[in-house]
Amino acid sequence: MTTITFNNRGLTTTQLQKVLAHINTHLDRDLSLVQIAREINISSTYFASLFKRTTGISPHQYVIRQRVERAKLMLAKTDLASADIALQVGFSSQSHLTQQFKRFTGMTPKQVRPFHKNLTNCHKNLTEVEGWNSVHSK
Repeated sequence: MTTITFNNRGLTTTQLQKVLAHINTHLDRDLSLVQIAREINISSTYFASLFKRTTGISPHQYVIRQRVERAKLMLAKTDLASADIALQVGFSSQSHLTQQFKRFTGMTPKQVRPFHKNLTNCHKNLTEVEGWNSVHSK
């Protein structure tokens, strides 16, 4: 998750929590400023200004970062194709996911997946060895 610093000249804590919950719940959908601002009953222009003042980033950038974070989790925990992950996290295409993913992580989804698989396999092998050692060391 993206860390957000709070600035008391922007959204209230309650407003921010409501907006972030809405974004994260509907991350897989097309999110417009109007829809998000409607959650806290303010105009989209004013909302965008308050959100940026509160978090330091625009609502659009927050949405993109959250989509990339969710894609990272899915790459690590599933065998879904990148194109499927892209659609499930709200990107319009695999190429859009790849572009934004590389922008925020410095790597492509294709580069990240083998890294996570290797870590998982190492952990699994280590657990098996530790289990074997505990049974055979008695």
